[in-house]
Amino acid sequence: MLSVVEPPVVVRVSGVSKRFTVRKDSSIKERIVTLGRAGRRHREDFWALRDVTLDIHAGTTIGLIGHNGSGKSTLLKVIGGIIDPTTGEVSQRGRLAALLELGAGFHPDLTGRENVYLNASVLGLSREETDEKFDDIVQFSGIADFIDTQVKFYSSGMYVRLAFAVAVHTDPDILLVDEVLAVGDEAFQRKCLDKIRTFQQEGRTIIIVSHSLGQITELCDRAVLLNRGDVVYDGDPASAVAAFRDILETRRLAERSETEEPATPEGVVIETTAVVVGREPGSSVRFGDDLEITARVRSSERLEDWLCAIQVDNTMGQKVLGTDTRRLGMDLPPLHGEASVTFILKGSTFGEGKYFVNTSFMDSASRHIHDLPQAASFDAEPYARITGALRVDDAAVEVRFAADAS
Repeated sequence: MLSVVEPPVVVRVSGVSKRFTVRKDSSIKERIVTLGRAGRRHREDFWALRDVTLDIHAGTTIGLIGHNGSGKSTLLKVIGGIIDPTTGEVSQRGRLAALLELGAGFHPDLTGRENVYLNASVLGLSREETDEKFDDIVQFSGIADFIDTQVKFYSSGMYVRLAFAVAVHTDPDILLVDEVLAVGDEAFQRKCLDKIRTFQQEGRTIIIVSHSLGQITELCDRAVLLNRGDVVYDGDPASAVAAFRDILETRRLAERSETEEPATPEGVVIETTAVVVGREPGSSVRFGDDLEITARVRSSERLEDWLCAIQVDNTMGQKVLGTDTRRLGMDLPPLHGEASVTFILKGSTFGEGKYFVNTSFMDSASRHIHDLPQAASFDAEPYARITGALRVDDAAVEVRFAADAS
């Protein structure tokens, strides 16, 4: 029986913690006044990372995810050697190229050409090697007309184009990418993703920070979820994304409860909204499940002509589905007191991800009387064969191949 040889570890993060000191005195005068022991009361320690330990093997693509302030970009900078950890250590092997910040390593008063040579030298290329790769770098960036212009006149997209072009042409063993794929037009984003795919085929190691969860599940074979500096999940990207969405939902509900008025408003209101899947609240939605969305409404006065509406959004705030009782041909009876309106979505076809339900109470002219945004949420289960907001049955997708006669 043949044994499987595990790829070598190219990045080892051992017990890394990182502390930043946050000052609360905002002016020079305040800092002079608070010199000495009293000044300690105006400083606060913030731990961006707490005892993080990771082994990253050669040839893997790993995604770092988490909400803003979770420590993912800090961890990437520690791995890249941009900042030192407070405790712990990081070891790595091979040439590393990092795209951590917009235009990092560029001097604004130098031209694009001069910055190519400067940045390439920082990343370990000799002048002769840069000479050989220069034309390819400029061609990939697509900004040949501006290569002899000072980069301080570049747009953010031009910055990223040139920085990415330099980084991927330094023949790195390890590529660190922090959100830069979100900048630039769609054509250049596709070019960047294609280059990353090429790197993956060549067995290079890639570490990505991205808020695009679809990008993480599509590109990565492993994901690390950080929350308040701690690693809370390390493994399958789809499971990591699901755990992250649960954290975001918990935070959203906590923030909403802090800002809501304690008393229920009088008049015409939507009191609650509930989502039921297969009669079990909280279940994940599977392909073909019936989904019940129930809004409990109340009116302290008799309301003769009214309607109820629902809208389902994805995590990006984009509308996936919307309808109301009038569109569905239902005239609601007069309302005085409490009642419930239930929408039944039969044979649902939601693609993988978390979805939010908004409900609205409107008058006969479709004017909003009361809205309950993100009143409820549900998760649609992951499915490897099809990606996107819409899922179809396997039998509905057919692949045919025909070779042309030579």
